[in-house]
Amino acid sequence: MKKVLILGAGMVVKPIVTYLLEKGFEVTVATRTKSKAEAMIGSHVNGTAVAWTVEDENGLSDMVASHDLTVSLLPWTYHITVAKQCIAHKKNMVTTSYVKPEMKALDAQAKEAGIIILNELGLDPGIDHMSAMRIIDHVHGLGGKIEEFYSICGALPAPEAATNPFRYKFSWSPKGVVMAGNNDGKYLRHGNLVEIPTENLFKNPFKVSFPEVGPLEIYPNRDSMPYIELYGVPETKTMMRGTFRHPGWCESIDAMKALKLITSDEYDFSGKTYADMLAMLIGAETSNDIRSKVADFLGLPENAYALDAIKWLGLFDETPMNRDKTTPFEITSDMMIAKMELGQHERDMVVMQHIFLASYPDGKQEVIKSSMLDFGTLATDTAVARTVALPAAIGVEMILKNEITETGVHIPVLPGIYNPILDRLEDMDIRMVEQYGLPLSENIK
Repeated sequence: MKKVLILGAGMVVKPIVTYLLEKGFEVTVATRTKSKAEAMIGSHVNGTAVAWTVEDENGLSDMVASHDLTVSLLPWTYHITVAKQCIAHKKNMVTTSYVKPEMKALDAQAKEAGIIILNELGLDPGIDHMSAMRIIDHVHGLGGKIEEFYSICGALPAPEAATNPFRYKFSWSPKGVVMAGNNDGKYLRHGNLVEIPTENLFKNPFKVSFPEVGPLEIYPNRDSMPYIELYGVPETKTMMRGTFRHPGWCESIDAMKALKLITSDEYDFSGKTYADMLAMLIGAETSNDIRSKVADFLGLPENAYALDAIKWLGLFDETPMNRDKTTPFEITSDMMIAKMELGQHERDMVVMQHIFLASYPDGKQEVIKSSMLDFGTLATDTAVARTVALPAAIGVEMILKNEITETGVHIPVLPGIYNPILDRLEDMDIRMVEQYGLPLSENIK
């Protein structure tokens, strides 16, 4: 019986544990909080929970050596340590995280060890790559060209659960969601390179209407430019990867960024209230009438929606923070987590859409859309947990059954990897609905 080591027991891990146990694999879940792993495994006889921390490299080495494959669902900063152990012990590895340059640099060593390190096998990145490549390869197979490509994804509360001013609730890595607001944006549109510094990331979002959801906004997702090469579309004049949010998020986070509320700069907040923190960050002498002072600092009317969101969060309150030296990011993200967690029986959803403009040798053009809408709850599995964990689970199964034989550092853009994974996801009701032959008016404006 093949043995799988899973490192981490965070909010998206349970579906991969369940899937692999039900498929007859032995599964060890190693994590700081052993009780979390035990809850995921339940009474299954093939599951083992181990208390382990990332500082224990000797323990990691022993565990990697005694398993056939390791899945790292740790924060991405630890993947390199795990990958080096997998190379040393000649064991395959799977992650759901973006490939960083340090990981890419291990390609030759992984090939020499005869193993695959398969990354970006989750939702975004993951399902986005695979479903995009299925259409790109189809268009190229007909002799066509990809003229424009937009790829957008969001893990959101379902419309009926979007009940706070941010219209957002956390169903995965809360700190990561907030931290992502500090990224820059870079993409190609209509042949022009668009570079958006972090301070402008949430300004002027694209607006679309998604079936069964309603209006959504789109802001850029990091650097889209490498995907021109990764997806094999040198001909494209538009390459834009974005993130979906309900209306309300972008303008609220934009104001919070301007107030330095999610910066990682350290300050001494000893004896300060939340209103005092804001006064300090905007250079006001006192926190009296703080909403008015913040409005003036931002150049917004006092009744601005973003100020309502900041007030709801509690940042205008004269409540002691009980903090000393720390960052505004830590304070603000802790407040958001405390007030914005998804309720046990509230639905979350994953919304993904690719929009292509394709052209063909006969002069024909068409817009192609590939869309996914998936719902879940904390009481079952969240949509984000299902869509992140299950692609990785299928990839693990395929590797252990020798259905994937490539070696080196990879992402799932090869037909032999993406086609079977997408097909098996459809069997679990995770599917992209493809629409061909749409008029050009269906493209993003």
